[in-house]
Amino acid sequence: MKKDRYDVIVVGASNAGGMAAAAAAEKGAKVLVIDKMGSAGYLYRDTIAALHSHAQQKANVNVDQQELVNFLSTFAQGNVDQRLLNTWAEHSSETVDWLDEEVLRPNGAYIQATPDAYYETERNRAFPTGNEVTSADGKYWELGYGNWVISKAEQLGVEFCWKTALQNLMVQQGKVTGVFVRDVATNQVSTIQANKGVILCTGGYGSNVDLMKKWNPLGLKTNVYTDGQRDDGSGIVAALKIGASKDEEPASIVFNRGAVPVGTNTNNFYEVDLTPPDDPGYLWLGSYPMLKVNLNGERFFNESAPYQFQMNAASKQPGYLSAMIWTEETMSDSYLKQYHTLGCSRLGFPGIFTGAEAREEVADRLKEGLVQKADSIEKLAEQLDIPTKNLVKSVKTYNDYVAKHKDFEFGKESFRLEPVDKAPYYGAIVGGRLLATLDGLRVNTRMQVLDKNDHAIAGLYAAGNCSGGFFWGSYPDHVPGLTASHALTFGRLAGQDAAK
Repeated sequence: MKKDRYDVIVVGASNAGGMAAAAAAEKGAKVLVIDKMGSAGYLYRDTIAALHSHAQQKANVNVDQQELVNFLSTFAQGNVDQRLLNTWAEHSSETVDWLDEEVLRPNGAYIQATPDAYYETERNRAFPTGNEVTSADGKYWELGYGNWVISKAEQLGVEFCWKTALQNLMVQQGKVTGVFVRDVATNQVSTIQANKGVILCTGGYGSNVDLMKKWNPLGLKTNVYTDGQRDDGSGIVAALKIGASKDEEPASIVFNRGAVPVGTNTNNFYEVDLTPPDDPGYLWLGSYPMLKVNLNGERFFNESAPYQFQMNAASKQPGYLSAMIWTEETMSDSYLKQYHTLGCSRLGFPGIFTGAEAREEVADRLKEGLVQKADSIEKLAEQLDIPTKNLVKSVKTYNDYVAKHKDFEFGKESFRLEPVDKAPYYGAIVGGRLLATLDGLRVNTRMQVLDKNDHAIAGLYAAGNCSGGFFWGSYPDHVPGLTASHALTFGRLAGQDAAK
């Protein structure tokens, strides 16, 4: 770093951090961003939720704020600060528009809106909130636009100091006045002063097993991988040391795409994943509502549901895992399209999935022993170490429902009922992939961190997954792009407020 004093210090350069830094710099603040890794641009998400962005207006997509906010509050059983939901709803569109105009278009990209969010039952209520980062050639997935955000911030005068980790917060007379940081390479500790404020954008704690045991112990059993290797909880812990308050119950975003070896014991299987392509056990097909049974071979829930509901339901079953059963035919484009899933799992825009990619991925998992293939259900049951009699019965009953176009047991929509009656048959044992923990530091609508008496801690802000009050329990993935937008929008608001 060039100096030992700045107006605003941002800890973490990912979604919330990059936006916080740029916003503070636009207000004239001298800004430093520290990040314990060597880069962060690849972490920025391409689907961003909003209600009335310019792209959505152009596509005639309109989302009613009160309807959406009340849905989110209800989904969380009221365990959120609804004022934060309103704050996000009121500022999400301006955040997406700023990103579009100031970052994407100067680099030959733009935002396009997701046109629909199809659903037939209240269980799968959905909203067309997605705004997709898209390049001029029409490609819209994993563009790595985060590097453009970082470059924009640097153009505004922001300094980035990489491989510099937060150690502790500096407090003088009740106000956070700076940070103690550690050089990752040398372990040398130094101090940096902040004239106006420190913004924590350090992510959650999913890669810290000790914190998972303390704050989300069930998540260690239902999840078998975590994709957040950076998420060590350091920002949350540093704030708690100086008297900050934190959400008392866990929240998380989980995908049902974690294939594991047959016989896996979730009590001792929790892998901190690396960034792609080093993503063991990834099974995109897991997010499709195909036939799923417990380890006894018994169907136990309606597979047509938000991703995380599968792990929630499996937490009440033996072994905390489930087995997914499908056929060659159901990996065709026609079958996958009829499911009409949302977000990244959808076949076609805004997803990237196709039948060919499904078959290719399944072939890779077959080679790894994470997917099983057989010419009969009896043989498949044997390979999955599932009671044969039970699985045969479950498949027969399910096929009867398909033939009658009605799920008499759990009520899955008829358009998501697919036959399991043609060999070859496929199966996999599946658990959760924890993308991020979402329970964090309590904040107010200015993103100021609160103490245990609900008073703002002067000079301290938090945004993104290290901030709380916005989610509870499972992530509402039928509001596409919400986590990314929560981070980008609240990062921007925190930067603007801290720079005052």
